[in-house]
Amino acid sequence: MDIEKDYIKLIFGLKMKQVRTQKNLSLFGLAKLTNLSKSYLNEIEKGKKYPKTDKILLLCEHLDVNYDQMVSLKLDNNLAPIGEILKSGILKEIPLELFGIQEADLIDIIANAPAKVNAFISTIIEIAQHYNLSRESFFLAALRSYQEAHSNYFEDLEEKVITFSKSFQINLDSKISVEELESILKEEYEYNIKEIAFTDQEALDDLRSIYVPKSRTLLLSTELDAPQKAFILAKEIAYNYLKISDRLLTFSWIKFENFDQVLNNFYASYFAGALLLPRKLVVDKINSFLENENPKPEEFVQLIESFEVSPESFYQRLTNLLPKDFQLKNLFFLRLSHKIGSDFYQINKELHITHQQEPHANETNEHYCRRWVSVKTIDEAIKQNKSHFFDAQISSYANSGNEYLVFSSATKDPFAENYIRSISVGILINPTMKKKFKFIDGKPLVKRIVGVTCETCAVQDCLERSAPPTVLEKEKRHQNTDTVVQQFINQYS
Repeated sequence: MDIEKDYIKLIFGLKMKQVRTQKNLSLFGLAKLTNLSKSYLNEIEKGKKYPKTDKILLLCEHLDVNYDQMVSLKLDNNLAPIGEILKSGILKEIPLELFGIQEADLIDIIANAPAKVNAFISTIIEIAQHYNLSRESFFLAALRSYQEAHSNYFEDLEEKVITFSKSFQINLDSKISVEELESILKEEYEYNIKEIAFTDQEALDDLRSIYVPKSRTLLLSTELDAPQKAFILAKEIAYNYLKISDRLLTFSWIKFENFDQVLNNFYASYFAGALLLPRKLVVDKINSFLENENPKPEEFVQLIESFEVSPESFYQRLTNLLPKDFQLKNLFFLRLSHKIGSDFYQINKELHITHQQEPHANETNEHYCRRWVSVKTIDEAIKQNKSHFFDAQISSYANSGNEYLVFSSATKDPFAENYIRSISVGILINPTMKKKFKFIDGKPLVKRIVGVTCETCAVQDCLERSAPPTVLEKEKRHQNTDTVVQQFINQYS
């Protein structure tokens, strides 16, 4: 796509529509004056067509505007910021089609209310700068919205895994082995697989694999454990079976060149998760677990370890299957990271289905609630020096009254030395959920009053509080000020 040509067409269309609307002239009226079809004029205004010189002269005559002014790429102050956005090509990078939006729709909105759109764009840019929102972060936020819009379940990918298993004679009633995954890559897709010590190169320390397209060579770190290796191999199979060429070459990723790579990375990861954690097998095992009216924590750990996957892969798979197969459509997924020895906890991955649930990431350096089981599992994993510490609790949010059953597993971060991370899934407790989780009212589960961040939390006398409720205190001051102001307004009215 030629961005420069597209930009010229968009700018001309914007200017033409602006002049026409300023003269209070409808498209129908302009078509009647110029003997040009209304559909043709509409396509010009939407930036789809650029008129020839004779037609531009005709339009200028009936719109009473100078030819040079009309064909100039210079925009007036009202449209100038929008011109910069269009020229940057960012509208072509945003995955508008995923959300049923056409670029022409945005152009139409821009042309109809340029002042409001300018204010909106300026605000978005300011927020991005304030929070240091990178291009990759923007893409990942768009992907997360896409996942949430589909309740993170993709039937076509589930079906492709089944078709793949039949074609390659994979038994989805049992877990697939690393050896079988390797054989498929080598024999079907002609891969060369080599293990090398990435840790010998400081620059590669955070990587687990590199794919070299020219020689179809997959380089694997010697530091990989079995679940990590299985996931990488399954993901490579996905790239090949799904015929994805625009892809990332490293795991973990270094950067995304475009949104297609973000989306393709997600598709391959989803396929890999569905292959390593077959839907029917996982659902059957979860149902067996839920039949127990008094399950023990180690039983949930055994459920995870019955598959050749990491706790994170298992929890991610739960976000696919709980909404679809258990009708639990209000849940959240969090990955919380913590450097050993510090007092800082960071959410570096989240997902919310069906709408944003209580715990969510912020970039304002506020302190996440220390009563979360996500924090507790990290602290206990460090204290007890365990490679995998699991716990669960009922989290009752003070500000909303909503309650969640939260499962959390803490393990060493495979990509960062001296870091521990916890993976958590929280399920909103409601009548539907209670029918599935019969043990929810049992005494063994601890219920804790929690907040989101200390700065916004109204819990009184919290022993775990890491910071005062400054946000709430500020709101209270503003409310008190507003009350006094209203008294003066009433007194002098």
